[in-house]
This record gives sequence, structure tokens and C-alpha cells, in this order.
Amino acid sequence: MDPSLPDPASSLSVDSVADILKSQSLREQGNDHINKENKNKEVKLSLEDLNWDHSFVRELPGDPQSDSIPRQVFHACYTKVLPSAEVEDPELVAWSDSVAGLLDLDSHEFERPDFPLKFSGASPLTGAVPYAQCYGGHQFGTWAGQLGDGRAITLGEILNSKSERWELQLKGAGKTPYSRFADGLAVLRSSIREFLCSEAMHFLGIPTTRALCLVNTGKLVTRDMFYDGNPKEEPGAIVCRVAQSFLRFGSFQIHASKGEEDLGIVSTLADYAIRHHFPHIENISKSETLSFSTGDNGQSVVDLTSNKYAAWIVEIAERTASLVARWQGVGFTHGVLNTDNMSILGLTIDYGPFGFLDAFDPSYTPNTTDLPGRRYCFANQPDICSWNITQFASTLMAAHLISDKEASYAVERYGTKFMDEYQAIITQKLGLQKYNKQLVNKLLNNLAVDKVDYTNFFRSLSNIKADPGIPEGELLVPLKAVLLDIGKERKEAWASWVQSYIQEVQYVPGHECVLTNDYVHLVASGISDEERKASMDLVNPKYVLRNYLCQSAIDAAEIGDFGEVRRLLKVMERPYDEQPGMEKYARLPPAWAYRPGVCMLSCSS
Repeated sequence: MDPSLPDPASSLSVDSVADILKSQSLREQGNDHINKENKNKEVKLSLEDLNWDHSFVRELPGDPQSDSIPRQVFHACYTKVLPSAEVEDPELVAWSDSVAGLLDLDSHEFERPDFPLKFSGASPLTGAVPYAQCYGGHQFGTWAGQLGDGRAITLGEILNSKSERWELQLKGAGKTPYSRFADGLAVLRSSIREFLCSEAMHFLGIPTTRALCLVNTGKLVTRDMFYDGNPKEEPGAIVCRVAQSFLRFGSFQIHASKGEEDLGIVSTLADYAIRHHFPHIENISKSETLSFSTGDNGQSVVDLTSNKYAAWIVEIAERTASLVARWQGVGFTHGVLNTDNMSILGLTIDYGPFGFLDAFDPSYTPNTTDLPGRRYCFANQPDICSWNITQFASTLMAAHLISDKEASYAVERYGTKFMDEYQAIITQKLGLQKYNKQLVNKLLNNLAVDKVDYTNFFRSLSNIKADPGIPEGELLVPLKAVLLDIGKERKEAWASWVQSYIQEVQYVPGHECVLTNDYVHLVASGISDEERKASMDLVNPKYVLRNYLCQSAIDAAEIGDFGEVRRLLKVMERPYDEQPGMEKYARLPPAWAYRPGVCMLSCSS
């Protein structure tokens, strides 16, 4: 990724313009809207009173067949299909009060005896119109054709009291036409991982799909975890996933792949997405600030006011870049960054193999299938998502919605936005006043050489005092718990870096001169140790969802003890807080955590 940045005038973000348009719209609605919203905060509904809407089914072409027989589906965005997973005395394993609040759902509804039946699909939810979405995708860089919701069934959309649209989807609810040779089911271990990580990522401040609840079906499901010919029976489960949209890059790719006959569906689907999820794009022509110079000589111009689809792909590119920068900031690696796992809303979606960096390793991949080429390893993720944006832009070009110049500009904007966001995040994590490329590069090299725990290192870094007088032998004392088993040479390398770091964050009263109203004032350079620690602890989590923590919760749940899943959820809801008594959840992984099936998983679930 090219770290060079364009001048401020040429790097104006569509995100910022979109924010302005949204703010103007809110102001125009006046205080009546604000008062109404305050009242709506108190809304608490039963399952029967949820406000269902079905815009996806109503406004987009559907499959004339409604069976779940695996087959190729043509000229359709979805197939109506009912949940079919077998259940036997299902149990509610875990739930999110936070997500219930998004839906205006009364949290007491989780206590209903029939709640597990309704969210396993065994008993229909009043008002739901279930369907499975049709999409395709590039898998590991190769076009895979039709994929689709092979085990996920969307129940419909809920409109809450704030007029927000939320889709509810049951993952593991049974066969659909897109199941191919699979059974459409999910197992408890993968469902726990998805439920917990959906919520953990949200509370880390990273855009993601959410999870309302997790239900144990009471039935066994056969899975070959390592694809090694040794299948075994595991407890089955279903997660209710929630997002404002589950549209993916592949939702558009599948129709463009079928030639001229289905190109109109790409346009129809794009209009639907903009209307419901990017409404500010419809008003973008009112702005006169969205013309951009492109290329090295700046002579080519892209005018986003003249083509809403161009403005749309640029915003998707920027949302994606921002998302990946945030992943890099917390050391998160998505194990399957295929184009069918890329959200048009810039959400983290589809939690199969994933992992947070423990021992820092840029080549880390949590996916055993990815081991030969490490296509989706931590260091590659920014460039892979750029590649995915290119494929999505090609789809819109094939449908004659954007030009090649507009497509190139979207990819260019991705690169610029990623570098801007990443540098800002790393600067905050280090407690710096400005980005220091040399300091950051040396740090990342040191972390990699010594395989330092990524999360704990940054959390510990805030304890360093910006005092250049600290004796050399004491420089590493605040990092003692994370710099383990390193020899004299490496200690010297780290001490050298810490000295450079102290110089950068040093608090020097009266160091700078500022001229105001013809008077020279001396001002403080930097911030105090206490202020820096407080600001760093707000962006460097103490708790992340390490794979071994998931596995401990899974092991207990598989023998009927769901307490650890629920405790772990509560800890992950406050990742930046100290949480006295919960320190064990911030510990380094034990030796057993590095075995296959814990630190690394296959795509199978």
C-alpha cells in the first residue's frame, strides 16, 4: 500500500460529505424529531409487536420456486424458504440485551419459554417472511460462481422507533437452494465463536454484524473439522444475526456473471441499496464539492455529482478501508476475505476462522485452508480488500453503472483512506501527537522479531513515563510482563526504541513559542503522563476475544454449562475497562491454545 498522501484538496472524503448531508437533513427536521426520538427510547416491544417490513422481498426479483432443493437459481436475488433444522428441547445459550435494544425488543422476552423455539425456526415468528439470498463470489482469488445463503435464512427486516432498518437472520436453520452438498446446519462451537465475536467487535468500536441470541438445537450435527476424513457428531446450534443489511459484493457479482440478461438486476439491486442504506447519495447532486483530480498529473477529473453509482462505490471503498484499518489497529485477522464475505456497508461479516494476534506475526492466518499461500494473513488484509474492491468495481462497470476512470478512482480512494485511518489509529495507540513512520516501523519490526503479544504490549505501553532521565536498566520495567525470554541483544534493541519513544512523547513545559496578539507565549509541548495513559487506554483494549477464551467457553457449553459463554460476553462488552477480578481474561494464551482447532480452524463448521 503506497503511504504517500495526496494534498488535502484532492483527498476530500465522500464520507465527510455524506456526514454533512446527513447533518443538514437532521437539522431540517427540527426539534420535533429530537423530542420524538427521546420518547422512542422508552419503547419496549414483545415479539408479536415487532414492526416488520420486507423491502428486500417486496422490491427485488425473487425465485419463482420456493423449495430448498440445491440448484442453480436464475434471475433472482432471493428464494423464499422456511427454516427446517430439526430441534429437540432447544435451549437459549446466550443473548444480547444491547441488540434487543436496537430492535425495541423488551429484554424480558428472552425469558419466554417459547423463545428458543422461535429462534431455532421450529416455531414461526409472527410477521416474518423467511428467504435465503442469492450471491456469488471470488474464493481465494478464483471465481466460484453461485454461492448464496447455504445455511442462513433471513426472517425479514425490523423497523425500530428511530426508523432504523435491521435484518434478522438465522444461521444454521437448515437447507436452502444454495446449500450445495451441505446440510444447512451449524454446530455449537462455531456458533459460540460467531455470537461472541459479533458482540466483542461491536464493543471494540469496529463495524460488524451483531448477534441477538444463540440457541442450542438439542440435536447432533456431523462435522469433519479438519477435512481429514474423521468426522464426528457435535451439538447443533443457531445464531440469530442482525445487521442493517447482509448485502455483499457477491450479491452483485452473481448477476453480472450471467451476462447481459441479468445486468439489469445489478442496477436494480444498486438502486435498492442506495435508497435504503445510502439515502444521502440520492442528494449528492446538490453538492458542488465532489469533483476530484486523479492520476499523477492531476489532469483527469472524476465528478461524483454526475453519477450516484460512482459516489456509491467510492463510499463503499472508503468504508471498507476504514474497517480494515480498525482491524489492523486491534490485531484482528478475518480468515476468509472472499468477495462473498465483504459487506457493502463496511461491516465485519461472516465469522468463520478468525483470530486476534497473540504473538505478533504479520504472516498469521487463522484459517488452515489458507496455510499454503497465506492469502488472507494479517499483513495481506489491506491489499486483499483493495483487490476485492476492484472486483466489485468491475461488476458495476460490466453493468454500465460506472466508468473505468470512476472505478480506478474508487480503488485509489480506498488506498488513501486506509493510510489516513491506519496512521491515525497507530498514532492514537502510541499516544503520539503526530505520526512517526520511523518509530512505528521499528516498533512493528521489534514486535515481529520477539513475537510479542500485540494486545498486552500496547496496553502496557501507556505505563511508560516520558522521563528521559530514567536509567537505561529501568527502561523496560513497564514492559516486563510482555517482553518475555529475550536476550541481551534484544533488550538493547527494545531499550533503544523506548528511548526514542520517550523523546517523542516527552512533556516539556514552555518548549514551544506561539505568537498571539503580538505577544509571545510559552506553551507546553505534548501532554502529561497521566493524560497520555488515559487517552491510550481508551484505544488500546485490555480484553480481546482470544481464540483460547472462545475454546474454554465452548468446552463448557458442550457439556451443558453455558455460564462461561455469558461471563465472557460480559467481559467483552467492556474491553477498555480494567474490570477488577477479570484479569485472567487478559492473560497470555496457555500452551494448549496453540494446537489446531483452537488457534487455527478450517472453513468447516
